[in-house]
Parts: sequence; C-alpha cells; structure tokens
Amino acid sequence: MTAQPNADPNADRGAGTAEAGRQRPLRGLKRTRLVLVGFLVVFSAVGIRLGQLTIGTPQAPDTVALKPDADIPRPEIVDRSGRLLATNIEVASLFADPRKIIDVDEATELLTSHLPGLDAGEVRRKLSQRKRAFVWLKREVSPAEQAMIHNLGIPGVGFRKETRRVYPMGRLAAHTLGFVDVDSRGLAGIEHFLDGRGRLFAASLTDPSRDEAAPVELAMDVRVQHALAEELSQAKEKFSAEAAAGLVLDIRTGEILAMASLPDFNPNDPVEALRKDRINRITGGVYEMGSTFKTVTLAMALDEGVTDLNGTYDASAPLVIGRQRIRDYHGKYRVLTVPEVFIYSSNIGTAKMAFDVGEERQKAFLEKLGFFDRFRAELPEAAAPLLPPRWGKVTRATVAFGHGISVQPLQLAAAGAAFMNGGKLIPPTFLKRDREVADGIAKQVISPETSRKMRYLLRLNVEKGSASHAKVEGYDVGGKTGTAEKVVDGRYAKDQRFTNFLGGFPMNDPRYCVLIILDNPQPLPETYGYATAGWNAVPTGGKVIARIAPLLGVEPKFDDGDDMLDTMATRLEARVTE
Repeated sequence: MTAQPNADPNADRGAGTAEAGRQRPLRGLKRTRLVLVGFLVVFSAVGIRLGQLTIGTPQAPDTVALKPDADIPRPEIVDRSGRLLATNIEVASLFADPRKIIDVDEATELLTSHLPGLDAGEVRRKLSQRKRAFVWLKREVSPAEQAMIHNLGIPGVGFRKETRRVYPMGRLAAHTLGFVDVDSRGLAGIEHFLDGRGRLFAASLTDPSRDEAAPVELAMDVRVQHALAEELSQAKEKFSAEAAAGLVLDIRTGEILAMASLPDFNPNDPVEALRKDRINRITGGVYEMGSTFKTVTLAMALDEGVTDLNGTYDASAPLVIGRQRIRDYHGKYRVLTVPEVFIYSSNIGTAKMAFDVGEERQKAFLEKLGFFDRFRAELPEAAAPLLPPRWGKVTRATVAFGHGISVQPLQLAAAGAAFMNGGKLIPPTFLKRDREVADGIAKQVISPETSRKMRYLLRLNVEKGSASHAKVEGYDVGGKTGTAEKVVDGRYAKDQRFTNFLGGFPMNDPRYCVLIILDNPQPLPETYGYATAGWNAVPTGGKVIARIAPLLGVEPKFDDGDDMLDTMATRLEARVTE
C-alpha cells in the first residue's frame, strides 16, 4: 500500500481564506447599494414633502381676498341701510374645443343661425384652430340660448358657468358704482376701487369661515339719491342744459349721501359710459365755479382778521388793474358792507378783500383747503385742479371771485361743509363712516367763530340775496350762487354759462351740504330772459332740499328764532334805506 504524503494542515484554511476574500467585496457592494437606496428614499421623501409645503401652503384669508382670481366672488354693494346696489348672478358662457369639432363649416352654420349675434368668419376661424383645446364663442348666453345650443348636440361645444355682475337699480348712482368688464374686473367707480386698495377694505369685512365676501356698505342713501337724480333730470330738461350734476354731503362725517351726474349710463350695459359727455362731473371734471368760490374768500378774510361783519368796501366804481377793469354784474355803485358784498355778490368788494389778505396768505389758505392738489376719494375718476400759471394782482382778484382757477366741485363742497360745521375740513368719502372716525381725520381750517359768521352770511343770502329761490318752508336754508362764463376756444363766451348753487341746512345747526350744477342752462320767459344761477341752479337746490330733508329726519320748524339774523337783517335794511 502506497503511503500518502501528509496533507498540509493549512491547505483547507488557505482555500477558505481565498473564498472569504472573494466574498468580502460582494458583501461590501451590497451594503453600499443598501445605503444608497436608503439615502435615495430619504431624500425623495424630503423632496416630496418640501414640494407639498411649497405648493400647498394655505394662504391667509386676507391674501386670498386680495387675489384678483380668488374663489371669493366680488362683494355685494349696498347702501347705508342695506339696500342692494350691486350683486352677482350665475350665467353660462359658450365655448368650444376645436380638436373635437368634426365639421367646422357645419358647426359654424348651426351656431350662427341660432345665435345671430355671432360673426360667422370669427367663429370659423376659432373652430379651425385645431391645436387649441379651448376658445370662447360667446360670453354670458341667456338660458334660452343655452338650451337651444345644447339641443343641437354639436360635438366639442359646451358651456362654462361664470359670474355676472348686475345692478338692480339700473342707472341710479351709476357714476358712484361704476361697472365691470366681462371678466368681472372693475373699470370705474367703486367697482374699480374694490379691485385696488379697496380689496383690503372688502377683505376686512369678510368672515374667513364663509366662502363669500361681506357686503360693502356705501354712505349713499338710495332715497336721497333718487330724489337728487330726479330733480337734476327735470332741471336739465326744463332749462335745456347740456348737463347737470349734484351731491348731498353729511357735513359732520364727510359721507356722500348722494351724487349724480347727467347724462349718465346703465352699468348693466355700460357702452354709453365711453361717451365723452358721460363723465362724472363731480370728481372727474374741474371747473371755474364762479361766485360760489366767494365763500372761500369771505371765510379767508374773516378768519385772517382783515375785516369783520361790520367792515365796508367801496364798490362805487370799477376796479382797475392795469388794462383790466373788474365790474359787478348788478352793481350798487356805492360803499358796501361785508354782508352786502356777499349777498350782492360783488366782484369788486371780494377782490379788495383778497388784496387785504395778501398774495402769500391767499395762496396758503387755498392750499390749506386742498385746492392746489388733486383730491382723491375712493373713485378713480379724479381730475387735477387747473391753477394760474402766474400769481399776479389780476389773478389774485379773479381767483377771489371764482375765475382763473378750476377745481373739482367735490372740493368746493368739502370746503363749504367746513365753513358750516365749525371750521373742520373732513375728507369726503363714498363709504359709510361714523362720527368718531370723521373727527379723528378732521383738520381745523377756520375758527368756530368764523364758521358762525359764514353760517349767518349763507343764511342771509337766502333770505335777502341772490339765493332767495332756495327758500324752503320750515327749514333754515343757507347758500351761495355761482355763475361763470364758459371758456370756448380759449376765450370766455358770454352766451354760455356754468351755474351752480352751494347750500346747507338747517343753518341753525347745519347737518347737510348740497351742491347743484347746471352746464349751459338756457333762459326762459319765466326767468325774464336770465340764465344765471339764481334762476335755475338755486330753485333746483331748493326742490332737492324740500324732498330730502324729511327723508333725512330733519324736522321743520315754523318759528323764526334766529335773533342774530333778525338783528343783522335789520341793520342791512337800514343801510339799504340810507
């Protein structure tokens, strides 16, 4: 038997070691793969979560309300008592998916034959855009039109629900409300305000738990608005005026209770709004206001202390400044007291008051009242004042009686309210505002004593002066007339006039300011051939006050009780007799 050599005791160990050496890299590779897979899983999860947080983070309620395309629809607009002025209704709009249209010509013929308002060429062009998945064919179809097109069963044609803005009151308060386009974007008035900074206001009224915005409350009183608009319409027709406008202002809060400008438009179909004569004359135009601007000069002279109610001014001859001669329309040709300067509307006396005040103080007073700046309320329609290019002596005189400077009528009304309410200039607003807020933003522009004197002058002018046709039985009405020649082709036209009346009531405790404007009214036999403010704008203002005073809760009184007026009237009559 052949003996076997002894086996190497390390032989098996060496083989195992070699095998183990081959397996270690494999195990290491597996571990590496597991680690990489783990990292990928972790990072993928983190990435997905970050994407969710970035895309889906809920926004704050205010942010949502401020987005133009927010799910929350436009808020309703109501008057101060909750009467509906603007709201939303759901309507259907017709669209097509051109990719699904089988026969373009047939579809075009069917659609245009049932909807005559559609242009066949335009419809064919849209339906031929095979790469598009969506085209509008007609926005806001009626229910009858929707049913008719639905029954045609045209493949690729359908309807989408949209929101349409509607105005239940029609033309009433059109310039205040404004209007929206087909995509419900505000283009004018309060509607434009709600698409801008007003969105924040609307959002502040909204309960985040609700899916609709709270109504926006205007300062407007629909009853007063209707009365104002109706009287303006009748006056415009009676005096064959080119236009008429007016407003009613709460002098304690600055709230605009009513504003109208005729001709107007229907915000439900606002094509008319694009015409030039449809502008908002209260805020969107500037005018030489004529003698109503004398209230500014009288208040300035009294407050600056250059005169008082016992002061006098010589109006016996025209005021000559270089080559210019300033005359009174109905001159008395004598020395006038300050009340007489006001009630006889003396250009000469008013100009001399402005001279006594001086150029710098005159300009400072006008600037304090805001006449040098564009006034902006909530409406976007806000015209800038037209100021004199230079401020010489003639300018100081003409500005004193309302020529040579053009301002927004709303600015003059705000100043007039300050002259009546104790001297506080309160920025007017179309939104509802309480007395406390108004007092917080008011600016004292004249003293309470000057305001008391101005109330007397305004009341006296209705009792004894050019505004006598504004008398209303039972109510202490005060006011000032204004007639300005219109500028035509760069020159004043003597046969074209801009008349207005600035008034207030009740003057023993003023609450409301009224402004009436008539653009180029014509004379009538009953006005004895005159077309000045005292014969048209003033009686219109009286009719407005007679209608709205009871609506506003102002009770009439039938006792004279105005001792100051009686005393001063007696002095005036004695002066006239002399």
